[in-house]
Amino acid sequence: MALDGMNDDTLPRQAMRAEYLDAETEAELARAWRDRRDETALHRLVTAYMRLAIAMAAKFRRYGAPMSDLIQEASLGLMKAADKFDPDRGVRFSTYAVWWIKASIQEFVMRNWSMVRTGSTSSQKALFFNMRRVQAQIERAAEAEGVSIDSAQIRVRVAEEIGVPLADVEMMEGRLSGSDLSLNATQNSDDEGREWVETLEDDGATPEERVTETHDGALIHNWLAEAMGRLSLRERYIVTERRLTDAPRTLESLGAELGLSKERIRQLEAQAFGKMRKSLESRSEDIASLFA
Repeated sequence: MALDGMNDDTLPRQAMRAEYLDAETEAELARAWRDRRDETALHRLVTAYMRLAIAMAAKFRRYGAPMSDLIQEASLGLMKAADKFDPDRGVRFSTYAVWWIKASIQEFVMRNWSMVRTGSTSSQKALFFNMRRVQAQIERAAEAEGVSIDSAQIRVRVAEEIGVPLADVEMMEGRLSGSDLSLNATQNSDDEGREWVETLEDDGATPEERVTETHDGALIHNWLAEAMGRLSLRERYIVTERRLTDAPRTLESLGAELGLSKERIRQLEAQAFGKMRKSLESRSEDIASLFA
């Protein structure tokens, strides 16, 4: 990898000693990585612009994340930029990389601000990183004009200034003003006191419901296994690869593997489902009783 050999302590020092690349050298290194996957060229390109990544990471220290974590996220953004950069577009790498570095850091800050996900839409990002600044500007302007303005009016103006719905402003204000509290904290200062988690209602299944679910699940599993058992080996393989894996295969990839056309794979899949449907229909009364 381009950053192998660097750690949290050495990364800033090495970045400050890195070379400055001219436009021609930068383009040559980018082409070497794009066209030949030359890791030496990638390392040189990324190392030269680590000072940019570190400088951008420093701008986000006020959000409470460790500087070492911010630098790591900035370096990941820099790596993504290097991987996607097209030197033939006539744009300097630093101009292109700024957006990837910033996006990587912002995503990290928002992801770690709270255990409750703060949000990732463009309007939520704009609010998260700009709301406090815009609020302060509105308050200063009102004070300079000698105008009294309440919090509700400020929220309305923030929504107009940033161009987001008022509801988003209200939601983000609550997220930024609050903090996470542990459910394992006691309700009073006594360490022997009752924990907040003990006051939560258990909405999980009762023991009786869990036993019933386990029993019913086993029946359904057996019926499906019986239906699968009526398929040919090829049909069973197609159904498994198409419907029963975490990463379903495409018709094209299965066709290429089995030496069949995409349309033939589709026909075999439909044929297999037809057989399974008939098998399950023979147990329609049993299945209906489970959901009665």
